[in-house]
Amino acid sequence: MSHYHNSHINNSWTKMAAEGEYESILCVKPDVNVYRIPPRASNRAYRAADWKLDAPDWSGRMRITAKGKVAYVKLEDKISGELFAQAPVKEYPGIAVETVSDSSRYFVLRIQDDNGRSAFIGVGFGDRGDAFDFNVALQDHFKWVKQETELSKNAQLGDSGPKLDLGFKEGQTITLNIGQGKKRDKPRPQGSGGFGLLPPPPGGKIAPPPSSGLSNHNIVPQTGSTATGCLLELDSSNSNTVVQSNTSSDLLWGEFSAPARYLPTKFAM
Repeated sequence: MSHYHNSHINNSWTKMAAEGEYESILCVKPDVNVYRIPPRASNRAYRAADWKLDAPDWSGRMRITAKGKVAYVKLEDKISGELFAQAPVKEYPGIAVETVSDSSRYFVLRIQDDNGRSAFIGVGFGDRGDAFDFNVALQDHFKWVKQETELSKNAQLGDSGPKLDLGFKEGQTITLNIGQGKKRDKPRPQGSGGFGLLPPPPGGKIAPPPSSGLSNHNIVPQTGSTATGCLLELDSSNSNTVVQSNTSSDLLWGEFSAPARYLPTKFAM
């Protein structure tokens, strides 16, 4: 690389640093031909067949760069890197870069100098792959530009819209109830038949189970004594199954068959 080219690159980096913008390289193609083209007399598309394709007016390399949202197609000398011409591209497809109607390897560039003067020239690639890369590099850049523009618009709309104020006003308070939930009632235990069990009488004794010989009978005998009548009040609703018997009370009720006067006062009716 020549000393001039090094100096040119250093000056470019110094200029970019001063302006605060970074210039990125999108694509580099080492071989490109430039043609002087006749002015277009009508609105019909350009045709590469109208150019002198066998005698290009200039040959060199092409470098595509981007600075911000603008792309630059630069034609430079292969050895020194000196700039021959450049075409600022603000949109693609557009007037700055146009395709021709009869080939995919040739394009028309609108070049501009530092004074703002412009001219149209033809450029061509010897390889279709180079032409494809040139086309894709510009498409990808402006696809990114479109996305950045949409994101910027959405950000501006979000900033300008009404904002939800979730802060507390001065003197505003809130009350939190923690650990004061409604208690659930515990279910009562049920017997095998699905009915609740009655508690035993206060201060009384639980009657012993009947003898084995009478365990299969459903008939409940009833004596004439007051104490036996007190016990049978718990099942007085089933009157049809009560059989009066004074002789078997000793076998069924044991000590409860004693006369009422010997029982505690609380069992007497």
